[in-house]
Amino acid sequence: MTADPIKEALRRLPYGFYSITSRRGDEVNAMVGNWLTQVSYEPRLVLFGLSKIAYSHELIAAGGVFAINVFNKDDSEVIKSLTKAHAKKPDKMTGVIWTPGPMTGCPVLEGAAAVIECRVVQLIDVGGDHDLLVGEVVNALLLKSGDAHTSLTLPDLNWSYAG
Repeated sequence: MTADPIKEALRRLPYGFYSITSRRGDEVNAMVGNWLTQVSYEPRLVLFGLSKIAYSHELIAAGGVFAINVFNKDDSEVIKSLTKAHAKKPDKMTGVIWTPGPMTGCPVLEGAAAVIECRVVQLIDVGGDHDLLVGEVVNALLLKSGDAHTSLTLPDLNWSYAG
């Protein structure tokens, strides 16, 4: 067992691994994230835990849109190139192949299996190091075959971002 059972228990929650893309005018970014879930059928809403110090936080708050790029397990190398923070690698979008999403203009990354475009409904400060980003789904693109079993998760990479 561990000295921190809360941390261990939280690490047992299954998490997907996505690239969240954003846009503010001509400025675009892609980050990786995993704290994501659907929270409403009507309207279709998603909730994402967005780090307050992430560059994407600034873009999403100002631009009012974001997109969730879902990758298949076989395409994990594509998303790994986006794991560095903007502060450490400000040019990380250089060389990334993408097209603007039809509804939001947010990057649709080459290699993504599906993309969910969202309009920001609310960005909620809950007092922690992450804000809760609520987005209304305004469009989706299905780019490769797959389902929840083929989608990339943190356990597939033997990584954890919890606890």
